[in-house]
Amino acid sequence: MSKTERPKKNSKSPSTPEPTPDSSPETHSIPDPSQSNSHQIILVSDGTGETAAQMTKAAMVQFSDHAVSFTRYKNVRNEAQIAAICEEAAQSKDLLIYTIVSPQLRNFLLKKAKEHGIACVDLLGPLLVGLAGYFGYQPKSIAGLLHDVNERYFQRIDAMEFTIAHDDGRDLTELDRADLVILGISRTSKTPLSMYLSHQGWKVANIPLIKGFEIPKELFEIDQRRVVALTIDAQDLTTIRRARLERLGHERGGEYADPDKVLEEIDYAGELYRRNRRWPVFNVTGKALEETASEIIRLMTSRRLTPPV
Repeated sequence: MSKTERPKKNSKSPSTPEPTPDSSPETHSIPDPSQSNSHQIILVSDGTGETAAQMTKAAMVQFSDHAVSFTRYKNVRNEAQIAAICEEAAQSKDLLIYTIVSPQLRNFLLKKAKEHGIACVDLLGPLLVGLAGYFGYQPKSIAGLLHDVNERYFQRIDAMEFTIAHDDGRDLTELDRADLVILGISRTSKTPLSMYLSHQGWKVANIPLIKGFEIPKELFEIDQRRVVALTIDAQDLTTIRRARLERLGHERGGEYADPDKVLEEIDYAGELYRRNRRWPVFNVTGKALEETASEIIRLMTSRRLTPPV
């Protein structure tokens, strides 16, 4: 349990759990400088306390003529911690605002608050009770789940940012951070496949294979088990490239969509794959993006190389 430090009127007994310092107290501005009375709100949470802080600050906009300081207790998980907090709040008759998922701890806090004559507001309890009534079963009552959800969210954001930065071979730095590296010639779905996987938390880099150009040496400096290759039927690829040229307003001719040149590119990629047999090859012909992604995930899972999300 951690909190912001503030002066205490009375010392606690040695047996009372002593909170550790957190950040500086958060204080609202005082519209009238001559106002001397300041109110103290104690925020209590079994997690980070961010939910209680944000909701209370939003509500305080309606009471902007009061000077209010906040003290936040985090990771409150037992009755001894709650008892110590209530004793402190009782000294100045502070307001307690709390977000605690455990019904036992919520009831204990309410009991202690009544014993000490402390005003308190339960932000989470009524909502949990209402949701339980609606869904027909009790909540998990596991503290810290929101923090875990937020962690997974930010990991996915990080994965998407990494994937965008390493699309189409634009950035070969930090290639060792990639959960997956996808190889393939133009229009074999490297980018959409990479973005799809990144939304699931995979940091993906994709590198185009171009006949006449050397493969980047950085590719061979990473774990080769994380490299996968894509191939496709020549006729399907020709059709895809011609459709792309039409969308861009270009002629359908040229080497890019020429059937013979397309076949040459596919053969070139196939020869590279044969020389590097550690790279598994996935044929994307006629497959939905999700199907190819599932095949890759199954392979990487079997290799125990999945990201932490």
